Amino acid sequence: MKQPDSELLAAAKAAFQNAYAPYSHFHVGAALRTPSGQLFSGANVENASYGLGRCAEQSAVQSMATRGGREFSEVVVYSESSPPASPCGACRQVLFEFSPEAHVTCVNHLGEVVDGQVKDFLPHGFRLEHAKD
Repeated sequence: MKQPDSELLAAAKAAFQNAYAPYSHFHVGAALRTPSGQLFSGANVENASYGLGRCAEQSAVQSMATRGGREFSEVVVYSESSPPASPCGACRQVLFEFSPEAHVTCVNHLGEVVDGQVKDFLPHGFRLEHAKD
């Protein structure tokens, strides 16, 4: 079991504080690091039309992609649930799209950790071949 990177954990906790969860009251923060060392974070953002909400992991990936990033090496997901919240199925697919080999560390306020590679969280994940520019 790998302990979370302290910088990523701090960024995930900061994002957790900014989560918009007026319906579920279930806050989640996520932070990822690209191979070049850039950090991107995100929080869950709910919506009255539940299906339009976004998870913290998706928010972090969208932030990275918006700024031109196309892969990450590790991601930390922070929650205050026990055991630590792990990425939902949709988030696992979004993470797999960009970095199936990346390390995922799910951690909570008690220091409990669940970790592995993205591909461990989504065995047999789906990818299309990317068109070459």
